[in-house]
Amino acid sequence: MPHKANSARRHHIPRPKRRVINSAEYDAALRQRGSLTVWFTEEAIAAWKAAPRTTPGGQPCYSDLAITTALMLRAVFHLPLRQTEGLVGSILQRLGLDLPVPDHTTLGRRARTLALPVPRATGGAIHLLVDSTGLKLGGPGEWLIEKHGTKKRRSWKKLHIGMDATTGRIVAATLTDRAVDDAAQVGQLLDQETDPVAAFMGDGAYDRNGVYADMQARHPEAAVIVPPRRDAVPSDTAETAPTPRDRHIQQIAETGRLNWQRDNLYNLRALVEAQIGRFKRVIGDALRSHSDEAQAAEIAIAVEVLNRMLDLGRPKSVRVA
Repeated sequence: MPHKANSARRHHIPRPKRRVINSAEYDAALRQRGSLTVWFTEEAIAAWKAAPRTTPGGQPCYSDLAITTALMLRAVFHLPLRQTEGLVGSILQRLGLDLPVPDHTTLGRRARTLALPVPRATGGAIHLLVDSTGLKLGGPGEWLIEKHGTKKRRSWKKLHIGMDATTGRIVAATLTDRAVDDAAQVGQLLDQETDPVAAFMGDGAYDRNGVYADMQARHPEAAVIVPPRRDAVPSDTAETAPTPRDRHIQQIAETGRLNWQRDNLYNLRALVEAQIGRFKRVIGDALRSHSDEAQAAEIAIAVEVLNRMLDLGRPKSVRVA
């Protein structure tokens, strides 16, 4: 970001001011996100119960749609499984629907084998922004740490997300151990994306040869906008056949890092940082599930919830100063 490249004089850089030009529509969308109005379509009612099983084994009572619906309500209202069971039961009762309610043990068990929702395609080339953050698994709370200290380190996992800079939707997400390198997950994020990628953008953690190789293999025409390290040196073929990374190094050497950021629209990466902040405010900064499979389902459902909220409306702003 420009402020990081100009940190010694950042107090001289005025903070940009923006004005939202669709305040009425955005306010209505925010109110709609908190609405308790719930309805079931005829298709959802018909698909609530699981289809008859034709192979040996027990017969499931609930379809993946029923389990996903309950877990989405759990993610929105931050409920434990038992309270989720009660909420779903009260909604069905209010709507007068004679449908069975998944109990909390079924929700916890089926979350491990649930078919994960896949973000839908946008139909056009996207500008992919990637970043990662940590999600807590457990351990003592902040109050206990401050008052008594703690002898056990808090456990956490790392969430990697990719979002479209144009629509703001999260189009890919993976959950890994905290020791996994960010650049190592680029291939898995790209495999989840069905739309063509016009540009890939990440911070300095993605300055790896593997990232350029993954992009070359999947989207050879896409631009890779990743800032090289301060001590980066060009490759041996920089003079005869420069790579995209070589061109970034040469441009920074000629015009400076601040101009490189401005010319390559690197400031757009702030959008994915804001998306991570939105994830933690709306969904939370901790994982509720215990198994790896259930945690992956929890992340996929959280992404679907955020995308649906975004579909209700998003702010449109213009810079005024």
